Amino acid sequence: MREYATQMEAAKKGIITPEMKIVAEKERRSPQYIMEKVACGEIAIPCNINHKNLSPEGVGSGLRTKVNVNLGVSGDFRDYDLEMQKVDIALKYGAEGIMDLSNCGKTNVFRQKLIDKSTAMIGTVPMYDAIGYLEKELVDITPDDFLEVVRAHAKQGVDFVTIHAGINRRVVEGFMREGRRMNIVSRGGSLLFAYMQMTGRENPFFEYYDKVLDILREYDVTISLGDAMRPGCIDDSTDSGQIGELVELGYLTKRAWEKDVQVMIEGPGHMALNEIASNMQLEKKLCHNAPFYVLGPLVTDIAPGYDHITAAIGGAVAATNGADFLCYVTPAEHLRLPDANDVREGLIATKIAAHAADIAKGIPYARDIDNKMSDSRHKVDYEEMFKYALDPDKARAYYESVPPKNRHTCSMCGKMCAIRTTNMILDGEKVKLKEENK
Repeated sequence: MREYATQMEAAKKGIITPEMKIVAEKERRSPQYIMEKVACGEIAIPCNINHKNLSPEGVGSGLRTKVNVNLGVSGDFRDYDLEMQKVDIALKYGAEGIMDLSNCGKTNVFRQKLIDKSTAMIGTVPMYDAIGYLEKELVDITPDDFLEVVRAHAKQGVDFVTIHAGINRRVVEGFMREGRRMNIVSRGGSLLFAYMQMTGRENPFFEYYDKVLDILREYDVTISLGDAMRPGCIDDSTDSGQIGELVELGYLTKRAWEKDVQVMIEGPGHMALNEIASNMQLEKKLCHNAPFYVLGPLVTDIAPGYDHITAAIGGAVAATNGADFLCYVTPAEHLRLPDANDVREGLIATKIAAHAADIAKGIPYARDIDNKMSDSRHKVDYEEMFKYALDPDKARAYYESVPPKNRHTCSMCGKMCAIRTTNMILDGEKVKLKEENK
């Protein structure tokens, strides 16, 4: 029997847990640093006591930017084998988190297989699962029913759950008064808004927040406070609905910490490039430096089919300015359920954004792999370059698709490769392009 219920309780007691030691080693930080930041809530280590093969990760201040992959079946497309392929891709390319957003079918069976298989932390949104799990219409679900679903997810081994507790009656009143171009685009947020309007009740996750926290504390589940009012287009960003909810999330953060439950805050959404930095700073201020988990942000609304790029641009800026955890966006965003290739493209784009931000933030050793890649390019050693590439398979496939005559160049420049030319001159060799190009 361990001496603490959660990582945060242990940290407050001055206990360095095995998970803290693992995170410290991964991040090249001292265990003391990790413990102190967990104690004050600036770092979260989502790690359910029932997720037995988890490789713990830290999310928060002074750590590498982490990346999450969303997957799961929908009512229009149920292929559990495909979703497990996506899990394999997520793990292969280094996603630190996987969220199962399944909203129909045998979600509990799939979720258990996912937890048993994944070394990455697992997140869910119990609200998505409530209707299918309970087999009730939304208007007939009781607060106790919602709590039952949260407990079911926590007991299975989910490491963090998105709970849209911030969309309460005050926030809804503000939204109804001010209006929006895109209204509410959060799936969980829209369902809770509908529930509140149809029943006349308060959001049950807000009204019974302490009971939610008691369940999460029992299994050491991190609460990811969902942004029900995130902007769904750049014209809605930084409006009263988004900021009003953020104020509520700051209040809910402190209440969770009082019960030793770790917290992450979820953020926008769609947002113009020039607003991102100030939004990151605002979240840190209002939510007491809790780790910030953002979707994108997508910096323009006109690129369906390329939204992994619009999100990576926003994600790099967000992480540079304080975001700690990036949720990937795939080329299929707004269009369809992503396939396996969409998952790979979205994940790699987001990993690029995260890594670029880590370099900009001065995260220790972040630049090391870039220097190794540069050394490989200096030597014109393609096999070594593939080793350090984020996506070695794609890099090799491109190189091999138009093979060069000389394996120490590529087909773009051939014998006129600038690196090759400079190396030859510095080595005292002659460069004879006319003869070499025959």
